[in-house]
Amino acid sequence: MTGQSSLADGARRAYHDGMIQDDYPTLDGRPLSPESLMMSYGYDPHLSEGAVKPPIFQTSTFVFRSAEEGKAFFEIAMGERPRGAAEPMGLIYSRLNNPNLEILEDRLTLWDRAEACAVFSSGMSAIATTLLYLLNPGDVIVHSEPLYGGTDYLIKRILPRFGIGNAGFRASGRAEDIQTALAQPEVAERVAVIFVETPANPTNALVDIGACVAAARLLSTPTRRVRVAVDNTFLGPLFQHPLQMGADLVLYSATKFIGGHSDLIAGACLGPADLIEGVKGMRLMLGTMADAHTSWLLLRSLETLKVRMEAQAAGARRVARFLAQHPKVERVYYPGLLAPSDAGYDIFKKQCLSTGSMVTFNVRAMEGSDGEAEAFRFLNALKLFHLAVSLGGTESLAEHPYTMTHADVALEDRLAMGITPKMVRLSIGLESPEDLIADLGQALRSV
Repeated sequence: MTGQSSLADGARRAYHDGMIQDDYPTLDGRPLSPESLMMSYGYDPHLSEGAVKPPIFQTSTFVFRSAEEGKAFFEIAMGERPRGAAEPMGLIYSRLNNPNLEILEDRLTLWDRAEACAVFSSGMSAIATTLLYLLNPGDVIVHSEPLYGGTDYLIKRILPRFGIGNAGFRASGRAEDIQTALAQPEVAERVAVIFVETPANPTNALVDIGACVAAARLLSTPTRRVRVAVDNTFLGPLFQHPLQMGADLVLYSATKFIGGHSDLIAGACLGPADLIEGVKGMRLMLGTMADAHTSWLLLRSLETLKVRMEAQAAGARRVARFLAQHPKVERVYYPGLLAPSDAGYDIFKKQCLSTGSMVTFNVRAMEGSDGEAEAFRFLNALKLFHLAVSLGGTESLAEHPYTMTHADVALEDRLAMGITPKMVRLSIGLESPEDLIADLGQALRSV
């Protein structure tokens, strides 16, 4: 299984450089697309009894051919010496590596044109492990707002316990907001990471990745490199490519679109090989890697990622237009409805390849109401949508960010970010858009 590693490494480098080289997979002289490579890249069936799909390597440990081989494998895994050009990354223990995990990490690099990838047991373990690798006591992380509730809690309540400060800026589409955050006392000289989530969860607000990269480069010195990390979960690896805009790392809750079937929990971090090697070293010690079965399920899901995400985005466009015209809807938060005069319009045109399939809206509340009762009546009346958190699955989901996914964000912060009791977040699945619209229409009658 690992005998293919040198070929895969060369192919990753060629794709990352945007060039077609001799070792990049081609057919009749033309490069193969990522959606085609999802069926076979990084796997040789003849190394697994001819099985067309990789078997699940459900094992904790691997047998060495000799003591000398075991010693060599550990020298490389522990960073005691670099791996030789023709030397395989040997299998040792599934906390370090596993064939299913290795094939998955190879394939995930293709959409983002990344040199390397690390896959984790959850989106939060990907974010936490990466930030623990990048940050030290005394550092500051500058971040966009809003963030997913778990990320917000990690940055504002857990990292400060380790002497790591934070400074937030609104995901407003304005580059000057980033500069305002950096201008806060003792931030510019201590910032080590600029962390952004764009589109933001749950407001779909956009952050200018290029502006964050420019700010990080200005603040970097020969001895201190400010890193830019982007949570790209909402648009997935198809519809936005932060690494191509200069970001150092891109992160995903792979539970969402990459997994896409609401049957697994996973996360991923992608970027240059040297950074990912460090992230994997932290993952090794924390034990936050994905297991073999989860990796196998993600390999299954990657085969349909493009068709799923394109169909979901097409359905979301129709749902958003319906909601925007409904008298019981106060406002719709959806990139496809941005006007040229809106702050995020130019960012959307510059860095997004699609509108995605996340639609958030505010119900129209009665006078004197904060909107929670109306939102709850709507949610309780849904028939086809499932009332559940998460997103990106084949089924359509609806949830109430104020009391659910963002309940652990400080109340005053929620309100300042626009996360109010009248807000509802929708994840559009693969059902008929006409049926979804019919369900939304009948539920809105209860508001």
